[in-house]
Amino acid sequence: MTDAIYQKLAQVLDTLPNGFPATESGVEIRLLKKVFQPDEAELFCDLRLKFESPEEISARTGRPLENLSKKLNAMWKRGLVFGIDFGTVQVFKLVPWVFGIYEFQLNRLDRELAELCEEYAPLYGKQFFGNKPQLMQVVPIEKELKNNQESLPYEKVSAIIEKGVSFGLNECICKKERHVLNHGCDKPLEVCLSIAPVPGVFDNHPLIGRAISKAEAYEVLRKSEEAGLVHMTSNVRNGHYYICNCCGCCCGVLRSINEWGVNQAVNSSCYAEIDSEACVGCGVCAEERCQINAIVVEDDLYQVIQEKCIGCGLCVSTCPSDAVRLVRKDESGIDMPPKDENEWFQKRGELRGVDFSAYK
Repeated sequence: MTDAIYQKLAQVLDTLPNGFPATESGVEIRLLKKVFQPDEAELFCDLRLKFESPEEISARTGRPLENLSKKLNAMWKRGLVFGIDFGTVQVFKLVPWVFGIYEFQLNRLDRELAELCEEYAPLYGKQFFGNKPQLMQVVPIEKELKNNQESLPYEKVSAIIEKGVSFGLNECICKKERHVLNHGCDKPLEVCLSIAPVPGVFDNHPLIGRAISKAEAYEVLRKSEEAGLVHMTSNVRNGHYYICNCCGCCCGVLRSINEWGVNQAVNSSCYAEIDSEACVGCGVCAEERCQINAIVVEDDLYQVIQEKCIGCGLCVSTCPSDAVRLVRKDESGIDMPPKDENEWFQKRGELRGVDFSAYK
């Protein structure tokens, strides 16, 4: 019976648009057993992708209301569901493995969990990041986009930040996992920004490290650019609630490009271009800034592999001879992100051929 509930939980997660593929080794079941208690797994399977109060969940599922709120709050603190406390009412919803449960295990991450995640990552990554719409889109370093290449609001970090009212800051789960496994890098760890359109969301939040101001959020972005981290956010036009700042050695998305051969793991509207006559051959762009090995040297000249470049702008900002520039792709080469998260789920579900209507 215990194994059966974890098999059911795995099927629910794989029915969601994001997916949760089965493996021959069964590592995904071991992973769920590590994270969920059996009663938590049962309750998770009764939730939906939309917010509901305990009273609504009780009425819909027939579960006794007594202790339901307490159980949901306990799961929220363990990073197994997502909740919002409005003071007078609380609401909860289920979340996919990524972006969701995995990221919320930051405070529970030990070596055993890190090893299980690392074992599952290649198979999960190929399925998840190899499908469209992509989970994330790259947001270029804004100052490197010229006026004649004006980006749309959802392609600007400033526009995303300015829509926010509350801001939270967490350590990066990917970097922390790699540190736990003794493979960490020296990039900044506390760089994951959460954004909300209402005040006070991250005050005393069970899953967010600390609440910060808008000015501090901009400072995180500045330091991330300085450290050579790629700005990425959800691949939608509206409703952004996070900005990740990622390195190619730790980030699961960028590792899918570097290690697992998923060339279109992120959505991007730009690419970099090097002026061979202006280039002085210092190698900073290729050796220190590019996170996905998209810059190569041939006959002592540095060149960008255009189809691999994700257009982050990190190579542009540190070129001593101003030989690198960002170029906006032709409109035919740009994948328009879905309108919002609901449309993302719908398109992803259709492309994967899964019917997740029971969880809407």
